[in-house]
Amino acid sequence: MSEKRIRVGIIGVNTELGWAKRAHIPALRSLPDYEITAVGTSRIESARAAAAHFGVAHAFADARQLAEHPEVDLVAVTVKVPHHLELVQAALAAGKHVYCEWPLARTTEEAEALASAAEAAGVHHAIGLQTRYVPAVLRARELIEEGYLGELTSVTVYSGRAKGAGDRMPEWAVYTLDRTNGAGTLEVAGGHTLDAVQHLTGELARVQAELSVRRTSYLVGETSERVPVTSPDQVLLGGTLPGGAVVSAHIHDGKVAGAGTRVELAGTEGVLVLDSTGPAGPSGIQMGELRLLGSRTIGGELAELTLPTRLFAVGAAESGLEGFHVAQLYARLAADLRSGERTVPDFTDGLRLHRLLDAVRRSDATGQRQRL
Repeated sequence: MSEKRIRVGIIGVNTELGWAKRAHIPALRSLPDYEITAVGTSRIESARAAAAHFGVAHAFADARQLAEHPEVDLVAVTVKVPHHLELVQAALAAGKHVYCEWPLARTTEEAEALASAAEAAGVHHAIGLQTRYVPAVLRARELIEEGYLGELTSVTVYSGRAKGAGDRMPEWAVYTLDRTNGAGTLEVAGGHTLDAVQHLTGELARVQAELSVRRTSYLVGETSERVPVTSPDQVLLGGTLPGGAVVSAHIHDGKVAGAGTRVELAGTEGVLVLDSTGPAGPSGIQMGELRLLGSRTIGGELAELTLPTRLFAVGAAESGLEGFHVAQLYARLAADLRSGERTVPDFTDGLRLHRLLDAVRRSDATGQRQRL
């Protein structure tokens, strides 16, 4: 791709709420490589309103027309998970590069179809596993490769989100309570957290898990209708890495206070900790700020480690706090599009993560440890 700006069409833009407004648009606007040229929604009236609100040239209610427009190079799919299959397929059919939010699809079978279609299309495809490019994660990976930990012995993960702490759920989030939609605690918080862990440690070899639904219903915030919950809000798992190190994780929603994420990697020579802080921390590891702490002193205190400026594609002040992590991935994707390399997590990586979550579900259903 030439040095001209990469023109982006975003599907799923709302002027009031949504991940596109909160993260994708601020992230893209913070990066000189990109220009937002089109937005799409399910209704032309809302699409035109979003285009006017964000100062974008083109508005569409038809995803195929957006993808086929000559002023769109990259299609970003930021809608609810059940619609990913159809919308990503439309972008691939138009021969456009695609960035799809995680989860890639509702089911592993749908993810397989998209991964195969993306490879056949020969375009660049990225999945929104942006935590891999958070400066704290990048530095932790460097330190691990340099031997900071010695031999890895264990990984301990805790992630508690504030979502669902009350008795009401906003209408836009109700669909996440139905496990058939593939957008619950396991898929979103679990997927992002486990991907970040595996990015640092390598992929799990075995896993044993239990899933639980502790909040069985919610009132819809806008209507007071009571809706049932079938998607687990508690994820508990243990696993083993190929080298023998053990992994334990508790990931859950509904935490009334002290929400946040902590990933501790312990080795024979040191300890590293990733810890979420700041106002977006309670939303999970994929949002907000992460700090890195470490120690190589026996019995010593953890100290916050410096993050070199070279690890920052852009700062939170430019991209916004929620757009900060997303901007890091977009920056690497731009470099891939310029060079022809393929370094960012893609649909094949997303498919592998879907298969890991399938193993978690099988373990819960059978009570047996699963090999991966």
